[in-house]
Amino acid sequence: MRALSSLRSSLRVRLTLWYVGALALVLLGFSAGGYLVVERSLHDRVDARLTSTLQAAAALLRARSASGDAGGWSAALQEARTPSQTLAIVDGGGQVLAQVSGSEGPPLRRPAAGLNPTENAQFYELPESAPESDDSCRGATQRLASGASAGASLVVVESLEPLSDELDLLLNVLYIVVPATLLLAGGGGWLLARRALAPVTAMAEHVRQITAQSMEQRVEIVNPRDEIGRLAATFNDLLARLSASLSQQRQFMADASHELRTPLSAIRTTSAVMLERNDREKDEYREALTIVEQESRRLSRIVADMFLLARADAGHPTLQRTDFYLDELLAETGRAAAVLATQKNLRLEVAVAAESPLSGDAGLLRQMIWNLLDNAIKHTPPGGRVRVTLDALDTEYSIRVVDTGGGIPADLQAAVFERFRRVDEARSHRSGTEAGGAGLGLPIARWIAEAHHGRLELQSSTATGSTFAVFLPRT
Repeated sequence: MRALSSLRSSLRVRLTLWYVGALALVLLGFSAGGYLVVERSLHDRVDARLTSTLQAAAALLRARSASGDAGGWSAALQEARTPSQTLAIVDGGGQVLAQVSGSEGPPLRRPAAGLNPTENAQFYELPESAPESDDSCRGATQRLASGASAGASLVVVESLEPLSDELDLLLNVLYIVVPATLLLAGGGGWLLARRALAPVTAMAEHVRQITAQSMEQRVEIVNPRDEIGRLAATFNDLLARLSASLSQQRQFMADASHELRTPLSAIRTTSAVMLERNDREKDEYREALTIVEQESRRLSRIVADMFLLARADAGHPTLQRTDFYLDELLAETGRAAAVLATQKNLRLEVAVAAESPLSGDAGLLRQMIWNLLDNAIKHTPPGGRVRVTLDALDTEYSIRVVDTGGGIPADLQAAVFERFRRVDEARSHRSGTEAGGAGLGLPIARWIAEAHHGRLELQSSTATGSTFAVFLPRT
């Protein structure tokens, strides 16, 4: 049963059945149409022969009546008939006055009583009088209007058995040709479908063997210009994206483990040291708790950022949109960041455009701006400057954060928005600071900008500082 179900679901079988079914409809339609055309043509030929015989006989009877030869009816009929016909003259009472039959002529069968002959030919058809009698015929009758035979009717009959034999032969041929054609077409269609789908089967088998440990394998492309080749190329692109995603996930897990291990190790070490002795001073306990509190805060921030990015990757977070003024939000965030700047002896400048209404998630946008300001303050040496500007363009707002730090090396600028990717060492060396962080601030900031249909870019980064720019649509 499973084999039968699998056979029905096979694409080769379905293609073959569709092909054979379509061909069967065409052949049946063509056969039925051809049969009807041939039948109509044969009947028209019979009617033409009957009409010709009636006209010839009527003309001969009129000629003999005009010459005074009223008794030559049989001779006239004999002269007009054909070997496959029977002619007769019947008076008004139904009595046969004269009759002649050809060598293949059928028995005389007159029309039904309801058919009244006129001066124009009238046709009738009679089936076999009994099974196996083979006396089906088609006839024509016409009333004679002049001469000695005036008032009588001329009747001509031709057997339909030859016509039936020809139609039977045509049917027998169709009964053999149509099934044979469908069988040949089905077999050929099956072979063609099998050959055409063989690369797909091989591709499916190859893809089935690819695992997470062998994501570098690719499907072989035989002909990149046909549909199968394009399908294989699409598979390879999908495998490349999956491989990159899996590699990114593994890297994310490794980096996350490393980042989480550092504060946990500091907490565990501090606790272990403090528990080694029972006679610690109050200041020692305070210092230890301060370290634990700082590392716990850092650990909570990393976990919160990772949770936010994980929900963003899964497509679950929804924006809590409200209407607010972006200039006010930027000014508030700037005042909060000014505390950090003052502690580090930096000058923080905020220049915003007035009346900048926006609809979006104010909480996420505040986090985005804070991440950019925190990043700029961390990597700007004491005595430097951080400047924030907000400009209202035609269709979007432009937020720029400019610092006077040491910049980002050119070979690391392309990776600055990658998760857990930090260039602190290079920037700290140039700025003379010790910058910390898990490397999630910029990735989160970029995601928030993109969630609002905007974008975050690193516009420039040189030895004299860096410029990050956020563009948010105004509507």
